[in-house]
Amino acid sequence: MIKKQLMFVILTLSLTFIKANALAQQSDPAWLDDLTQQLALEEACDVAYYILVNEKKTNGFWTYKARAQCVDGRQFDASLREPEEKFTIEKCKITVCFDDKQRK
Repeated sequence: MIKKQLMFVILTLSLTFIKANALAQQSDPAWLDDLTQQLALEEACDVAYYILVNEKKTNGFWTYKARAQCVDGRQFDASLREPEEKFTIEKCKITVCFDDKQRK
């Protein structure tokens, strides 16, 4: 009986998480859709997710920035400042950080 109740709780929590995740994805700003399309066309990047998403209004113009993580592991930084219509896209370079103990 306890195992059935535990399984029910786990299933309920899982479904709640999936639903919350789907709602979060639906609330992405429209400009990310434009960026997703541009990355697919110009870089053959199937976007898995975005990190470092930022939008800011300065002097009446919006600036949009984001880092895209492609399904294949590549990352791109993108930015757009109104009135431009296309994002500037740069491939991220791989950076490896070591602490001093690892270098010796």
